[in-house]
Amino acid sequence: MSTEGGTRAIIAALAANLGIAVTKFVAFLLTQSSSMLAESIHSVADSGNQLLLLIGGRRAARVADEEHPFGYGRQRYVYAFLVSIVLFSVGGLFAIYEGVHKWQHPEPIEGRWWWVPLVVLLVAIALEAYSFRTAVVESNRTRGSRSWVEYVRTAKAPELPVVLLEDSAALLGLVFALFGVSLTLVTGNGRWDAAGTLLIGLLLVAVAIVLGLEMNSLIIGEAASTDSVARIREALVGGAVQSVIHMRTMHLGPEELLVAAKIAVHASESAADVAAAIDEAERRVRAVEPFARVIYLEPDIRRPVPQD
Repeated sequence: MSTEGGTRAIIAALAANLGIAVTKFVAFLLTQSSSMLAESIHSVADSGNQLLLLIGGRRAARVADEEHPFGYGRQRYVYAFLVSIVLFSVGGLFAIYEGVHKWQHPEPIEGRWWWVPLVVLLVAIALEAYSFRTAVVESNRTRGSRSWVEYVRTAKAPELPVVLLEDSAALLGLVFALFGVSLTLVTGNGRWDAAGTLLIGLLLVAVAIVLGLEMNSLIIGEAASTDSVARIREALVGGAVQSVIHMRTMHLGPEELLVAAKIAVHASESAADVAAAIDEAERRVRAVEPFARVIYLEPDIRRPVPQD
């Protein structure tokens, strides 16, 4: 994923969520609909999440120093993990609390402003659809043949998967809110509004858990993709390098990859020849995998496996 593509998707989502949050709050103040309040808080939480992603991107761009010799690339994962916490607590748990409260004390949507939530929700669906479309377009540049589920699970850059999950949850949450508000208006029973709010809360909690698990895996340190590992292993072999004895890879950040390998060289090679072979192998690896920024190669000699 290009950083620019992720930033475009984040800014589009931020602009949409700020506008939506204001209109939802106005609708809540006019109608006291719990679904509108839950959706308002949801949009505020999403706006904060987009700011967190932008801050994480800036902090991750800092140059490596003595204290952090491998750089700050993983801060993008840390800030994306914070997004999952905000989504879970501010968005999901609040909506569940509000839904339970309104279920116990249901109130119909009455007065001359009864139509406002419907208009706001329809406008919000249009704005969220635009934001979601932007995220889809940017994701398709790097998704390749992967399914959407596979893309979210295997993407090493967190921004687009986060925006995709947030926008899809936002669209589905708006449908739940429209369902609850519409049935409350038709039946006069405020528990439909509460039911919509509860569905929004459960949805946000589920998305937050999925997002948290994925970011946790990236923070711990994920290996390069299967295709990348195959390209690197093939590139290492050549010249004085006979084969790869074993290899490990780990993402230091979305666009930074650590490669450590033990390579087999000819026993007759001099130290100067081995050093030259290592330099050539590193150049070949970087040619096929530009994200391989840090490469450690240990030369060794393959020995016959002892027979019992």
